[in-house]
This record gives sequence, C-alpha cells and structure tokens, in this order.
Amino acid sequence: MALNRKRKIIIGVAAAVLLASIVAVSIYARRTDAAEVTTVRVETRPELRSTVTASGEVRPIQFINLTSEVAGRIEQIFVNPGDQVTRGQPLVRLDPEQLQAQQEAQGAAVQASLSDVQNARTQVLAAENNVSQAQQTLNVAEAALAQARQQVVTSQTNVDRAQVDLNTAQRELKRSTELVEAGVETRAAYDASRDRFEQAQVALRTAQAQLQQQRLAVQESTARVTQQRLAAQDARTGVEQARSGVKSSEARANQQQAFLRRESSQRSKATQYSPLTGVIADIPSRVGQFATANFQSTPLLTIADMSTINVEVNVDETEIADVQVGQPAKIKVDAMGEREIEGAVTQKNPLAIGKSDTQGSGGISNRVNVQEAKEFKVIVELRNVPDEVRNSLRPGMSATATITTKVKQNVIAVPLQAIVEKSPTANASPTAGAQSATATPTPVDRPKDLKGVYLLENNKARFVEVAIGNTGEADIEITSGLQPGVEVITGPSRVLRTLKDGAAVKKQTRRPGASNTNSNEAS
Repeated sequence: MALNRKRKIIIGVAAAVLLASIVAVSIYARRTDAAEVTTVRVETRPELRSTVTASGEVRPIQFINLTSEVAGRIEQIFVNPGDQVTRGQPLVRLDPEQLQAQQEAQGAAVQASLSDVQNARTQVLAAENNVSQAQQTLNVAEAALAQARQQVVTSQTNVDRAQVDLNTAQRELKRSTELVEAGVETRAAYDASRDRFEQAQVALRTAQAQLQQQRLAVQESTARVTQQRLAAQDARTGVEQARSGVKSSEARANQQQAFLRRESSQRSKATQYSPLTGVIADIPSRVGQFATANFQSTPLLTIADMSTINVEVNVDETEIADVQVGQPAKIKVDAMGEREIEGAVTQKNPLAIGKSDTQGSGGISNRVNVQEAKEFKVIVELRNVPDEVRNSLRPGMSATATITTKVKQNVIAVPLQAIVEKSPTANASPTAGAQSATATPTPVDRPKDLKGVYLLENNKARFVEVAIGNTGEADIEITSGLQPGVEVITGPSRVLRTLKDGAAVKKQTRRPGASNTNSNEAS
C-alpha cells in the first residue's frame, strides 16, 4: 500500500513538472514569435484624385405635362409609354366634330360681318355724293347771292340817279312857275317842266321799288345759302357717320375673324403634337375618356425632355464642401453595367435635407433633428452621351456619380489603411501628474492624437508622424514625414491596432494560391 502511494506521488510530480515545462516553452515561444505584416514601398505618384461618390437617379432637364386645350372625347392615342418622340409628332387625337361645327358657324359670322362692312362702305360713297351735290347747290346759291347783291348796288345807283333827276326837274318846275307868273315864259314851257317833274317822280319810285325788290332777293339768296350750308354740313356729318359705321363694321369683322382664328386654332388642337423631342414618361388618359379644358384640364401625356440629361444625386453633408459647380464626374447607370458616362456638376443645392425626408423640405422645418444625417442635392449633367446610350436612358433609372473634387500631380501617397492614430506619450513631471490626478483636463488642454505610419526597418516597426493632404479613393497624400523608397506597413489591421513602436515584425510571404496584391504593394 505504501509503495503504491509513493508511486502515485512520483507520477503526479512528474506530470506537474512536464506541464510546467510545456507552459514555459509556450510562453517563451509566444514572446519570441514576430508578427507578420504586409508592406508597400512609398513612391511618387504621377497623379492623385480626390473623389466624392453619391447615388441618385437619372432626371431629364424638364418634364412637360401635356394637357387638353379643348374639350372633346379622346379618339386615338398614337404613342405608348417609353416611346421616343420628336418635335411636331402627333400624340393624341380628340373628336373634332363639335369643333368643326363651331368653326363653320364662326366662318358664316365672318362672312356676315364682311357684308356689313361692304354695305357701310357703300353708305360712305352715297354720303360723299350727297356732300358733292350739297356743295354744288351751295356754290350756286352763293353765286346767286352775289349777283343779287350786285343788283342791289345797281338798283341803289338807279335810285340815286332818279333822285337827282327828280331834284333837277323840281328846280326847273319851280323856275318855270316863277317865269310863267312873271309872264316871261309860256304856259307850254311850264307844262313841259311839270311833265318832266312828274316823270322824275315816277322814275324815282320805280327805282326804289326795284331796289326794295333786289334787297328782298338778297335776303332770299342769303337764306338759301344758309340752308345749303346747313345741308352741306349735314351731308359731311353723314359722311363721318358713314365712315364711323365702316370702322364699327370693320371692328366687328375683325372681331369675328379673331373668333374664327380662335375656333380654327381650337379645331387644330383636336390633335395634340409633341412640343419637344423626348420620351413618353406617362399616359394617364385613355381612349374614350372625355377630356376637359380651361381650369381643370385633363392631363394627356407626360413628356420628358431628354435633350439634356441630368443625374440628381444626394451628397453627404461631410463631403458637400468639396463639391463645386464645374467639377468633372463619371456616372454609372445600374441598367448599363460598368459603362461610364462623362458628366459635370451644374448645380449644388444650398439647402440640406434629412435622409428620411421624402417631402423635399430642403432642410427647413420646425423640428430640428440633430441626430439625423443630412444630404445635399447635386445636379450632374451628362456630357458627350452617345446616341445609343441616350436612347437607352429612362427617367428614374438608378445611377452613381463619382465626382472628382481635386487633382494633384507628383505626390507622395500611401494606402489609407497604413495611417495610424496614436495618443501622444505623456512626459509629465511628478508634480504635473499630481495635478492631473486632481483636475480633469478640458478638451482644449487635451493633446491631439498623432497621425503617422509604421516603417519596416531591420524587421522592426518604427512609428513616424506624418502630415496628410488630399484623400483619394484608396490612397492618401503625405505632405511631410516620408521620403520615397521607404517601406510602410499596411496591415493586417488586427496587427496595426496592437503594434508597438520598436516591435519585431517580419514581412509576410505570399502563400501558394494566394493573391499577389501584397507583393505588388510591397514592390
């Protein structure tokens, strides 16, 4: 029994010693095993492009919602959704019968108004003839008045002459009377003087009667002239009225012709033609549907103007500052695979929208959600698009735009995964350490993390602080801290996260069948 117990103790101690030896050897082997890393040799790149990638969709330069301009039942639709159409191509035809009847009725109204114009012009001619006749009659009356006035003058002269003759005969009669009474002259001479006196009286009364008659003739001629002047004025007024009637008739005729042009235009709009070259995006109407016009026009078609094709993408708020109008871009449309289309940024919306915002509020809302990421609308215009590509593009197709924001020539660059951020080593004095134990450092006092890379030197990793510049798709520019020709550790990431300055490492060798990426990077 004692022997068996002693043997068990010896076996247990031996097992414990063996186990301790195995653990010690494992710990020593772990401490002396160097981590495998991948490297890349730093070289001067001929070009480094900084890009921003954003997703969106194809959008035409504009949509035109073609609506019915006249009322009528849809008889025929000549196109289907997705069809390419050219400017002037017939699209939809409405029943033209009612419009044709309205056009014909308006044409009859135009003919009637033109007849009224012709009648009014005839009245003008008649009124002008009346004016001519009245003027001629007035001229005759004025001539008669002038003649009567001349005769009055003549009659007045005759009266004056008869008065002189009467005065002479009266003096001779008085003289003869005195001579007869004196017995100097005979009674016959007296009788002759008396006869001459009486004849002079008769001649005077006759001349006065003629003068009075001529004066009455002048009054009558003056009245006729006045009457003819009024008649001529009335005739001229009739001409003005007739001419005004012509103007009114012509205005009504012009109005009726304008109505006819409107009806003709309405009749021509029974067939709707494409106002541009594009693609049919939607057809909400159907054959047999009654289309209305005016305030509630019936939508017939939606046409997308594909003369200029845009891609509208959403750029994250962290990258929008790098995007500027005029920058070149490469666009890939999901429906076309890996084919790239040239483009350029033409518009950058200054208002942000939330990623969950489907209403397009442009970032202006009463509720502020600081936790929600924001985006900005950017319009990229497609350039130099081949015809086969243009004809294949449709509004709403998903697309991705890669915008080149910066381009630098001859730069030193390393892969993005080679950059490591480290906290600075604190070289504080004991006093400072005591103070830091009692006081919490503010964000302003807290030192910034160092950015650098690990260099591979003599199978050891050495941390070097660097200054970075532009960021490319897979590389980043090093503005200071590195020279071409050195080897920079690029991974694996699990090693870089725990790698210490001065740690022993070894370059990873390519395994059979593995990708040659690492070897290419190392070269």
